Amino acid sequence: MALIIRSPDIDELPGLSDLCFRSKAVWGYDEKFMEACRRELSFAPQDLEQTHVAVAEEDGRILGVVQIRISAAEAELLKLFIEPEVVRKGTGRALFAWATDVSRRTGASRIVVEADPGAAPFYRKIGARDAGQAPSGSIPGRMLPRLVFDVLR
Repeated sequence: MALIIRSPDIDELPGLSDLCFRSKAVWGYDEKFMEACRRELSFAPQDLEQTHVAVAEEDGRILGVVQIRISAAEAELLKLFIEPEVVRKGTGRALFAWATDVSRRTGASRIVVEADPGAAPFYRKIGARDAGQAPSGSIPGRMLPRLVFDVLR
């Protein structure tokens, strides 16, 4: 079967939060670090109303999730997480393409990503450029690569 990009149901949010946690853990962070990130890696019901969220599904199994928030001409990529065993198989590209399409349709001209240092090469490879650093929302004093992707109209 083919990869399907769709909106998640509210009852899928706990599983999506778990997926984000598993995906973040591939970078080798310790338990204390991961627990500090749990809130930022979790979904709440209001996320479905206040942001754009999609999942990638194949054969009835969710393989990844993406979340963006759009304000005026800028979209912020809040989450893009893939099941560890399917990394580098196109799921991340498909979800980022969905985010780009939604951003374009809603008038955003760029997507801003505050990336995990391990994920930054992925964003650069698909066309994002470095735009400084941003403070982590979970770990005080930690700085993250800030990248910008221009949405072509």
